[in-house]
Amino acid sequence: MEKVVTFGEIMLRLAPPEFLRFSQANSFDVVYGGGESNVAVSLANYGVPVEFVTRLPKNDIGQCALMEMRKRNVGTQHIIQGGDRLGIYFLETGAVSRGSKVVYDRAHSAMSEIQPGMVNWKKVFQEAQWFHWTGITPAISQSAADACLEAVKVASEMGVTISTDLNYRAKLWKYGGDREKIMTELTSYCDIILGNEEDAEMHFGIEPEGLDITTQGEHVKAAAFLSVCQQMQKKFPKAKKVITTLRGSISASHNIWAGVLYDGKTMYESAQYQITHIVDRVGGGDSFMGALIYGLIHYPNDDQKALDYAVAASCLKHTIKGDANLVTIEEIEKLMGGDASGRVAR
Repeated sequence: MEKVVTFGEIMLRLAPPEFLRFSQANSFDVVYGGGESNVAVSLANYGVPVEFVTRLPKNDIGQCALMEMRKRNVGTQHIIQGGDRLGIYFLETGAVSRGSKVVYDRAHSAMSEIQPGMVNWKKVFQEAQWFHWTGITPAISQSAADACLEAVKVASEMGVTISTDLNYRAKLWKYGGDREKIMTELTSYCDIILGNEEDAEMHFGIEPEGLDITTQGEHVKAAAFLSVCQQMQKKFPKAKKVITTLRGSISASHNIWAGVLYDGKTMYESAQYQITHIVDRVGGGDSFMGALIYGLIHYPNDDQKALDYAVAASCLKHTIKGDANLVTIEEIEKLMGGDASGRVAR
């Protein structure tokens, strides 16, 4: 099986135990994760050969992040070393009507100071069938954006399928880069585009036509995303499929979760899941993307099944503490089949 390559930053996540606030914390739980590394872990968990490319500091903390990837069977042979520090983010987990909070401490991280030419992309993409990047990477620095552009150009030249999760982050893009110009050029190389309504609006000024998109409350209007998907495909004609996750936020502990996929002709809709008593929603979109890549590779002629697999996998991620999705194919297929009972397997 040909490998999948992901590229981005892995960070140290520090979170107060359980649902404590930052001001109550006397200790922090340690997790290593990031958008593209989370996708890589999902794929490795499904048995897909995957390589994660990043830049890590040559110190004990960088080594811990490297060990985390190796522990999850993610390939690390193309990770480069350099720089002084690993990026950090602090997470305060919300509950009921109190939302979660993220505080970034990632300035001058090893990955933010990566430069074009540091990674031998032609070597990286040998025997690769798929390359995945997210909008977080070009948001952290101009040099990271340039390195990402270098990667997509080489991947495109070598005939590798390219996907992106647009992942707009309001707390990033602080270095003064032209967000719309950078993201438009990068996304123009993509065959598969994942993004929600905020991503489309903030990166490209694309808004739904004629319908309201509800992101709060009990109803998620999948049909409202058709115009967004159509506008995205018109702007990015190389894209074969445009996909979005649909999240209805009733509270921090209770969400509605679904997805849609548009292939230029048909709008596929998934079932809608009621996710109650959320354990950890961080990484939900990454778990969707990892499962979507798996689904599109393994069910190449069944977009509905690929979408259903991605939504079920990411639904289950909300029950897993940490950034990465650690559920099995059997657990995903069980939920796809309608069994959400959570009964003990004996």
